[in-house]
Amino acid sequence: MNTIENSDPEPTPLQQNNAKGFFLDLVIYISVMFLIREVYFSSLHFIANGLFWSLSTLIVATWRMRARGVSWPDLGFRRPENILNALLLSGAILAVVMASIIIFEIAKDQIPALADTDTSDESAVSRFGNLKGNYPLFFTIIFFIWIESALEEMLDRGFLMSWFERFFARIPFKTVLAILAQAAIFGFRHAPSHGLAGAITVMIIGLVMGSAYMFFGRNLWPLIIAHCVLNTISMLDRV
Repeated sequence: MNTIENSDPEPTPLQQNNAKGFFLDLVIYISVMFLIREVYFSSLHFIANGLFWSLSTLIVATWRMRARGVSWPDLGFRRPENILNALLLSGAILAVVMASIIIFEIAKDQIPALADTDTSDESAVSRFGNLKGNYPLFFTIIFFIWIESALEEMLDRGFLMSWFERFFARIPFKTVLAILAQAAIFGFRHAPSHGLAGAITVMIIGLVMGSAYMFFGRNLWPLIIAHCVLNTISMLDRV
């Protein structure tokens, strides 16, 4: 197991001298990430719209990666060297995420400004359809939720955090800054549908996932598996 700082890749001369280029990539990517959410096809399911948003940003990310000579395997979208080890890491990540959420839920109840701001439960029916007791609907949409979970890890941890790290290449604690930046964006992006407390919860998940990405060899699969399980539990809670 590596520490966060020891897991940092050594910046190449291109990375050291091209901070402006990575900043431009981030501006393009983040702008598209938020602007594309203004496009909503009311005739399509919420999940279909979500996949449209994620696939659009995936295209932008892949475009900027090719411009920098970076591939998805370079960012961790590659087969784990040890499948069992990856599953164990996924379990550990999931345990830390759930413990962190429980701690925040306990603390949230003591903060009046946050106690009544989480709207995720109220919007579940309108966003996903009426899942209460509806297992056919659950099994219809869960596969697409897994795809969305994988895309979020590829984009938020794989691309966004790595690009922030390259942009901060000459700044001390660049990895810590990258983890904080991607988690803040991850949480803010969910604020409209999750409310303030829900957005903070998502930000906490982003902090745990981002730290795990750095600690555990920058392989995305343990994070993807943990994210899929977490979202499956969340959806089962609505059934």
